[in-house]
Amino acid sequence: MITITLKDGSIKAYEPGITVLEVANDISPGLAKNTLAGELNGEVVDIRQAINEDATLNLLKFEDEGGKHAFWHTGSHLLAQAVKRLYPQAKLAIGPAIENGFYYDIDVDVVITPEIMEKIEKEMAKIVKEGLEINRYVLSRNEALAKVNAEGEIYKAELIENLPEDAIISFYSQGEFSDLCAGPHIQNLSGIKAIKLLSLAGAYWRGDEKNKMLQRIYGISFPKKSELEAYLTRLEEAKKRDHRKLGKELDLFSLQEEGPGFPFFHPKGMIIRNELENFWRQEHQLRGYQEIKTPIILNADLWKRSGHWDHYQENMYFTEIDDASYAVKPMNCPGGMLVYKRKGHSYRDLPLKMAELGLVHRHELHGALHGLMRVRNFTQDDAHIFMTPEQIEAEVIKVIDLADDVYRVFGFNYKVELSTKPEKAIGSDEVWEIATDALRNALEKKEIDYRLNPGDGAFYGPKIDFHLEDSLGRTWQCGTIQLDFQMPERFDLNYIGSDGEKHRPVIVHRTILGSIERFFGILIEHFAGKFPVWLAPVQVMIIPVADAHHDFAKGIADELTAIGVRASVDGRDEKLGYRIREAQMQKVPYMLVVGDKEAEGGDLALRIRDTGDAGLISLADLKEKLIEKIKTKSLTLD
Repeated sequence: MITITLKDGSIKAYEPGITVLEVANDISPGLAKNTLAGELNGEVVDIRQAINEDATLNLLKFEDEGGKHAFWHTGSHLLAQAVKRLYPQAKLAIGPAIENGFYYDIDVDVVITPEIMEKIEKEMAKIVKEGLEINRYVLSRNEALAKVNAEGEIYKAELIENLPEDAIISFYSQGEFSDLCAGPHIQNLSGIKAIKLLSLAGAYWRGDEKNKMLQRIYGISFPKKSELEAYLTRLEEAKKRDHRKLGKELDLFSLQEEGPGFPFFHPKGMIIRNELENFWRQEHQLRGYQEIKTPIILNADLWKRSGHWDHYQENMYFTEIDDASYAVKPMNCPGGMLVYKRKGHSYRDLPLKMAELGLVHRHELHGALHGLMRVRNFTQDDAHIFMTPEQIEAEVIKVIDLADDVYRVFGFNYKVELSTKPEKAIGSDEVWEIATDALRNALEKKEIDYRLNPGDGAFYGPKIDFHLEDSLGRTWQCGTIQLDFQMPERFDLNYIGSDGEKHRPVIVHRTILGSIERFFGILIEHFAGKFPVWLAPVQVMIIPVADAHHDFAKGIADELTAIGVRASVDGRDEKLGYRIREAQMQKVPYMLVVGDKEAEGGDLALRIRDTGDAGLISLADLKEKLIEKIKTKSLTLD
């Protein structure tokens, strides 16, 4: 017998070979019906997965990330099956589940239009009504190749040809349709109650522009129609909040043809950016970090020593200086290593915390660029903490606490992910295990729930990632904590221990905001451009009723400016209502409308961005309110 430990801590005994679905069914048929995948020893697996040894098992529903992945992966197969029924000559490439839904890349001699998408969507609904069971089977490499070649599936054949000779290859079938796939998938298509095909795009096979352009169809599916309706509502709201749209309307930043992927920040955008950076500096100074600045261009030898030359070269930019090869830095860490190495260190100096708002450049394909979210140059809020092995857990906990403090200022909740050794990695398994255990221990000591992400660590060490949840429920990966035993070896870093001997420090690489540019874009969408007072480019707009009130308005602006408030006067020769609406469109937190009564010494008529007329307030009370809101970084205006 084997023992299976469930999420609630209960332990059950079964014969070896029992599947995830059979465990769910043993507990409750209702649970089995809603189980879409399993998390076996921290890894998401198919419900058909056999369990042959003692294990921990979490049964995943649609509410769980792994459950959604299996559900949406099945949606991609449903899409492909519908396309093949309508266009038998179509060739299928790849069809994964993604963060929100799924897509399939298809080679078909028909230009897919919105009308054709609607036709495919209807065919998908028809297939669902057939209630097809989904089955998994495996073939040898030769058998799999023979199958896909007989079907004319040239892209599947290429995928299989790149697998090892002894690979056992899995397929999933539903009715007449079967597809090369590692899974996981749900039990039956009848569980899909709502489908929507969302958009079209072009995609080169394998992302290589030398290959054929395929047609990519994006879609999403849900187990309830109400969930699809809620998702489509959020999608409409997301369009309104698009940081590219709001960035233009609020005059914050732009992307120019002369520099694709290289953002330009405008005066108002720089105010927000500077406030973010000032906040970042204050928080780091309070916690004992020292700020450094390292060069943007450094020689090739440095990048070879760091490992980036071998592991990251395709994302780097290069140049020559004095007949020698140089690279534009894609990361800040090698420069930080050189700053540490400039002088000797004692164990008494550690932990040594060096932080850098470092501008980095990375080559991204043009088609991958997306506003501020995916750019070719950005500023990482990096820090490198040099420490003794005994200090690892305590220092990782301090970084977790810093991240928590910073994210709560912006109203973000977050989820945490622990990523382990990737396929291409440097360093021994033993060192990786020590590093991974140290991160896991820190998370467990903080009693933080986390998801294991096997194989997604940095090439030099495991990492903790923070996924922020915005006001629309979307998640964004921002902060990261990466534990590194490799760079100290490569750069021959050391410190003198209490025994008088040389020892290797351990390094934590970490960011909190991630990229200033990307975090800026996330904030625009999170707040829908309605920034809290401390971040707003204009905090108070003063609107004189007539020309006679301009000097009085200017005087108020000067008084507010003197206490550090960003105040402007809209004295344009436009109607009062137009100027009020304009201030609201620019999402200014507070507006003061001043006329004869105000100029004669009365209280001021205050308008608040979201609630409109807020009545009268004295200038002294307004100053006190503004100072308090800015100082506390309040998220509310009332």
